[in-house]
Amino acid sequence: MLPAISNAQVAITAVPFLQIEPDSRGAGMGNTGVAIADNASALYWNPAGLAFQEGNNQASITHSNWLANFNVNDLFYDYVVGKYYIEGIGTIGAHLTYLNLGEQVVTDETGPEPISRFNSYEVAFGASYGHKFSENFAAGTSLRLIYSSLASGTSISAQQVNPGSSVAVDLSFLYRTDPFAVGGREAKFSFGTNLSNLGPGIQYTDNAQKDPLPTVLRFGWAFDLDLDDEGINRITIANDISKIMARTKAEYSSDNQGNTDTTIVASGPLEALFNSWSSFERFDGTNTVEVGLMQQFMVGAGIEYWYADQFALRGGYYFEDPQNGDREYITFGAGLRYNFFGVDFSYIKTLESDHPLANTLRFSLLIDF
Repeated sequence: MLPAISNAQVAITAVPFLQIEPDSRGAGMGNTGVAIADNASALYWNPAGLAFQEGNNQASITHSNWLANFNVNDLFYDYVVGKYYIEGIGTIGAHLTYLNLGEQVVTDETGPEPISRFNSYEVAFGASYGHKFSENFAAGTSLRLIYSSLASGTSISAQQVNPGSSVAVDLSFLYRTDPFAVGGREAKFSFGTNLSNLGPGIQYTDNAQKDPLPTVLRFGWAFDLDLDDEGINRITIANDISKIMARTKAEYSSDNQGNTDTTIVASGPLEALFNSWSSFERFDGTNTVEVGLMQQFMVGAGIEYWYADQFALRGGYYFEDPQNGDREYITFGAGLRYNFFGVDFSYIKTLESDHPLANTLRFSLLIDF
């Protein structure tokens, strides 16, 4: 049986691995980054941030043993990303995301003896570009190819299970103010938004049913403040708010004998941008629960302290409504920079000791070239 990545919020979508925050810096700040987006991981948080990164090339890799509380060694997550500045064109980037879900065992009704085995994994590859329209405003986009092999070669309800694939785009904006004074210190304010993973649903079987992509609308702000005249000590405060922009709906059909068949299908990606701004019902295992609009928003907040652009400390808080994901945790992180090399790590402390995400560690390596 495949472990769930999270709970109700992503249960209506396929490939929820696309929602895993890939860099340890943002993860250490309560999953914030849409208004920061100042390194290669802008490809995930906000591709428009690439437009402000001129003349600086970078590559980064993040690794995490995923869902550490399950004590499963072959569950892991990797994210490789790079950005490159081209004179006269701007900064482009590419990423590879891989989630290994390990070996699965197929049994029949007669007993625990395995009849077959298969490996489950999901992968995405994408390219991004950001364009600056002014010194303060930029837009960005990404194109992403997605491949999901969860139970290939098996059958569910007499339907052959095949790998699923899709394509998705991101549309994003970022605004940064000119430096201004706060209490005699230099400060900046940024606001960003990113609509990610907009694309057609994924189909795993031969029937017409498709699962929607985890299209996410994320918006947020960041405030940077120098704590001294030299800018040696600096803090950043950030806040992200996000929402799943996906919906499923029931379609009914009847045969000549009056029997009714119900099929759950995904709303089209453009249709979902409009009809997802309402309450919906989900089954919690016992009862049908209505999830209101305000309960659908996920909130992250974080703070980061830098000393001389060489050492960083981070902390944050992340919250989802109990009826819509039920993830709530605090985060910690730190970072080091030396010449062209950097390392970040983050740690999740869930408010439930038995939560699947408890004690999740991420490590990121960065190289400037």
